[in-house]
Amino acid sequence: MKSSQGILALSPVVVLLVVYLCGALLAGDFYRVSIAVAFVVAAVYGLIIMRGYNLQERIGVFSRGAANPDIMYMIWIFCLAGIFASSAKAMGAVDATVALTLKIVPNNFLPAGIFIAACFISMAIGTSVGTIVALTPVVTAMAPQVGCDTAWLVAIVVGGAFFGDNLSFISDTTIAATQSQGCKMKDKFKTNFSIVLPAALVTLCIYLFGNQAAEYVAIQQSVEWFKAVPYLLVIILALMGVNVLVVLIAGTIVADLMALISGDMQLLTLFTAAGEGLNSMCELILVTLLAGGVMAIVRQLGGFDYLIERLTKNIASRRGAEAVIALLTGITNLCTANNTIAILTVGPIARDLSARYSVPPRKSASLMDTISCFVQGFLPYGAQLLMAAGLAAISPMDIILHLYYPFLIFVMVVISIILHFPKR
Repeated sequence: MKSSQGILALSPVVVLLVVYLCGALLAGDFYRVSIAVAFVVAAVYGLIIMRGYNLQERIGVFSRGAANPDIMYMIWIFCLAGIFASSAKAMGAVDATVALTLKIVPNNFLPAGIFIAACFISMAIGTSVGTIVALTPVVTAMAPQVGCDTAWLVAIVVGGAFFGDNLSFISDTTIAATQSQGCKMKDKFKTNFSIVLPAALVTLCIYLFGNQAAEYVAIQQSVEWFKAVPYLLVIILALMGVNVLVVLIAGTIVADLMALISGDMQLLTLFTAAGEGLNSMCELILVTLLAGGVMAIVRQLGGFDYLIERLTKNIASRRGAEAVIALLTGITNLCTANNTIAILTVGPIARDLSARYSVPPRKSASLMDTISCFVQGFLPYGAQLLMAAGLAAISPMDIILHLYYPFLIFVMVVISIILHFPKR
């Protein structure tokens, strides 16, 4: 592929980022700029540059990308998450869960406790999105009561969610990374854990000793703990490994039944709450569909093939191979907005580089998984940040400004490449 063709194939991603960032800078506020508009501009531009295809074929490429099974699965999660969050809030589950948490957890340890809970839950259930769905509404309602910035507390949840997703044995990224590199999960876990543990400990210290400590007056009134049952059920089912769709359906049913039996809500009110929850997810769903379509155009034009060809051309050492594996995964993740797809795309190339330059398979698997979590943590159009921002009714950029853990794992990845760390 010629250089100019390769650059042209990647240009829809450049258009997307330029439109979004320039719009936000001109407006002086990322929250006022819809990323959906940036995706529409990038999509139209992508359709225009698809030479050799008629209009129907171009729309077909975009539509097949938007209707990818992985994207449809995410939309199911978004819809059910919106319904559950709205239903649980309407029947008082969020307020009860917040009150129960504030009554149990000492104020000085609240931020650290949220981070540990997010790490533990995401590691147990193997999904960052599921963890964000379970905890974001709770910390969003908690923020004004403890005197903390909402975006800061939501960022704690997002960081912890990436920790567990990166290490969990049942995470799709772990499975994709180990299978593509032909290594055992336990070996990848040991290597991965050695890289990210320092980042997690530094992050925990920030939440324990940082200057944004939670301050509130201890709750004296009685806590309606039974109203916290829907959220407790969601967390328990998630820890048991139940599919996130089943978890959300079960949580919604329990919340609605409790509201009807107690007389707190009527059937019509429940439907109204469910509708409001779906409406809150509309932009998130639209962005997800547009992202799938735009990345399908990039793939059809050969953008990913161009990246692979250019980045693997001048490797001369093991460090170079590891750096290219990490860089290729990161750029592919930037283009696809999906860390699992990025790992599956880069996997065969990474395995070949590992064999040629003596990179242990456990290290290449760990590099792909970790760097994809870093990139995904800073993508304003990634599923995790879109979900968290949608549930908290804030801008993804507000969350990014407070994300410590993803940045620290990037630092650790760089150190691990330079020092050949960890060693046997």
